[in-house]
Amino acid sequence: MGRYQFPEGMRYSTLEERKRFYTTEFDINKLSNWYERRIGRVKFAVIIGRHTKVFPEKYREDLETTIIIDEYRDLNDVRDQIIDFLPESAYYDRNVYDKHDCKKGQELAFDLDPENVTCPIHGGLAEKMERGQGLSFCNLEFNIVRDQAAELYEGLAKSFSKLRIVYSGRGFHIHVFDQEAYELNRKERLQIARSTKKKGFAIDEWVTVGEMRLIRLPFSLHGLVSRIVVPLDKNELERFDPISDERCIPKFLDLATSF
Repeated sequence: MGRYQFPEGMRYSTLEERKRFYTTEFDINKLSNWYERRIGRVKFAVIIGRHTKVFPEKYREDLETTIIIDEYRDLNDVRDQIIDFLPESAYYDRNVYDKHDCKKGQELAFDLDPENVTCPIHGGLAEKMERGQGLSFCNLEFNIVRDQAAELYEGLAKSFSKLRIVYSGRGFHIHVFDQEAYELNRKERLQIARSTKKKGFAIDEWVTVGEMRLIRLPFSLHGLVSRIVVPLDKNELERFDPISDERCIPKFLDLATSF
């Protein structure tokens, strides 16, 4: 199922599997801890089926739309809305808003995805896109971007103190929670992004600069590859393997392989 090529064991999630995950596995307690006291000012978002073309029929017209969830009572309500949408992907807004919904700043983040790596076997991103495989990746590309994530973290730790690494389902996100990082303007973010790219890191510049304000929601399901988005410690990166690490494998895959 699906046109993209992934490492063994990764595949699109079905609607039934998405529903099972968000009903029985989505850990809102861990998600609450991630946000600490900022939850009242967080906006969420979902994309129902842009890449997988797997979607509830009632949302056919919203197949590729980014749907913002900014009206909710609590995280239980957010989960209920996600269960209704059954999206392939869930996100949160890195912007910080005041009580008048005015932007006060933005969380700084770095997005490293394996398809942005130039692979000796599959080529660069442009070549992959020409073959209609722009989101595909192999184990070698994943290992390269995993090593880059560790190296970038070490570099950022020289300037920032509050860093978190998240396995995004395909690659890695590095989040910066230092107050001064929230206050960076666009020009400063652009300088950081270009400097990082110049050093050879396969980052998505739009994310770091802030043009793309959404980032994948920790503990959600990446429906393109059937993996759970999980935060990791820096010392776990070297041996982290999403093919076998139980923390990122949804239970429906265990069920599928047990027959």
